[in-house]
Amino acid sequence: MITRLKPPSNSCFLRLFSSSCHVDSASTSSSQPSQNEVFDREMKRKQRDWAVRQPDFKAAQYLKEEIGWRVADKVFDLTKFNPLVLDIGCGIGHITPHLIKENVGKIIQVDMSGGMAQSSASCDDSEVEVERRTVDEETLEGFQKNQFDLLLTSMSAHWINQLPQWMRKCNEILKPDCPFIGSMLAEDTLYELRCSLQLAELERLGGVSSHVSPFVRSQDVGGLLSSAGFDMITLDSDEIEVGYPNIFALMYDLQLMAESHCTHRRNRTIRRDVLIAAEAIYQSMYSKDGKYPATFKIVSFIGWKPGPNMPKAAKRGSQQLSLKDIGKIVEDPEMMKKMSEQGAGKGGGKKNHN
Repeated sequence: MITRLKPPSNSCFLRLFSSSCHVDSASTSSSQPSQNEVFDREMKRKQRDWAVRQPDFKAAQYLKEEIGWRVADKVFDLTKFNPLVLDIGCGIGHITPHLIKENVGKIIQVDMSGGMAQSSASCDDSEVEVERRTVDEETLEGFQKNQFDLLLTSMSAHWINQLPQWMRKCNEILKPDCPFIGSMLAEDTLYELRCSLQLAELERLGGVSSHVSPFVRSQDVGGLLSSAGFDMITLDSDEIEVGYPNIFALMYDLQLMAESHCTHRRNRTIRRDVLIAAEAIYQSMYSKDGKYPATFKIVSFIGWKPGPNMPKAAKRGSQQLSLKDIGKIVEDPEMMKKMSEQGAGKGGGKKNHN
């Protein structure tokens, strides 16, 4: 479990939740929704612009930093060099700082929030060129077909309204034989907060309203990628549990992450008595060891745009080792070295910079 070591002071909670309060972390004005739109993208832009200006903003980026590092780590597994990379929904740069010149040439960071895009971190490797643009990651306007060698995204795709169309657009701007790597929040994220608020509203108001945004089901992501034209799809899901001192610290950090609720049909206020009841319910149902756990379910994916040189799956039954022997391999440096040499001999360790 990740523990929020330095939560905001109680004065922050009182300012944010002192009465029947607005839960939007920006202006409550909202654009009219288009047909089939779930999320208010203009409100999400305002939430990001608001969050990046807050003094405690960087202290609340622990989850995005962790997921961004995991996405970058998958890039190191690629055996090809990627001259032009697009970081979709870059935020303040959670992926780019971890990449190196051996893997990438130039990175274009895009985010719908101008404040975040301009504040995004550069690559720690000074030889990697980084360009920042303010572009709505939902539309990805201004990019050409078959332009990029690698697409990356972390903790942004769960706010896209039309995921099927968006993934087709990603496939369109990606070159053949090139991968799309990303992570997004999935169903059952923040189920503790959702249940606590719903039970509190049932008790106090006799009904429930929406306070936590809907998320995609993990099992649907593979189908969406396949329908968009991607092949050799790999999915994995994980849960990250973060411990908070109370429900108010969790809600405040969600605002600082720019992860506040933003559906068009959201309830923009929460009564103070509902919040106090939700706090008591959260403590009673989920608290352990003095912490309020919040679960974030992450689905990570890799999809390849088909081409003549796209990686091929190994033939069934071609493995040389059993999974039950993995523990022995890890503990035996000589066996690890032998396997690496065998992989290099088959061309698996060579990078093509052409």
